[in-house]
Amino acid sequence: MKDYRANMHFYGRIFTVMGIAVMFLVPFIIWAVTGVGPNVEQLFVGVVALSVLYLPGGIIEVLTYGPILGTSGTYLAFITGNLINLKIPCVMNARDLVGTEINTEENEIVSTIAVAFSSITTVIIMTLGVTMLIPLRPILNSEILAPAFNWVVSALFGALGYKYFKHHLKLVVAPLVVVIILSILMPAFVYGNIVIVILIEALITILFARILWKKNLL
Repeated sequence: MKDYRANMHFYGRIFTVMGIAVMFLVPFIIWAVTGVGPNVEQLFVGVVALSVLYLPGGIIEVLTYGPILGTSGTYLAFITGNLINLKIPCVMNARDLVGTEINTEENEIVSTIAVAFSSITTVIIMTLGVTMLIPLRPILNSEILAPAFNWVVSALFGALGYKYFKHHLKLVVAPLVVVIILSILMPAFVYGNIVIVILIEALITILFARILWKKNLL
């Protein structure tokens, strides 16, 4: 596993740099072709501001999701994106179906396959969505379906969460109470800093689990 992980870190860093280069390539090509470039001072201010907002969250996501995704799955997931609403649910469901444990060779394989196929599926669905966007626009914009799109993520995580919660009902109590209180008292903070809230909930769950374990309640 050490050799495997060393290789994955080596190739993962290479492909991460390549992915970032491709992302920057599009605006640079537009800049070169049209001759219309950004204001350097405003660009710098924007980069600094976004870094302050999103860099801590990105670091927290790596620390939180890395053990779940595995080495190769982490690089693949962070390059392709959609972690919270797609990659993590797919990996957790795949792991649950085959019964693998975190930090094992089997889980490394399962998580990588889950992330890879979810990425391929996303590309296929997005391609079909773009192709069928105009014909389906009247249906998608209908008043009947409009409210449903606001609850897609909630419904997804509600269904996935319950499957795991029902096996660990004692562990759910503390983080659930905390997140409800935060949502009532500081709704803007919760919805604007979801990654930080996830980290807080993870730490609370670990602490609460340790307390229950010491009291022989688990």
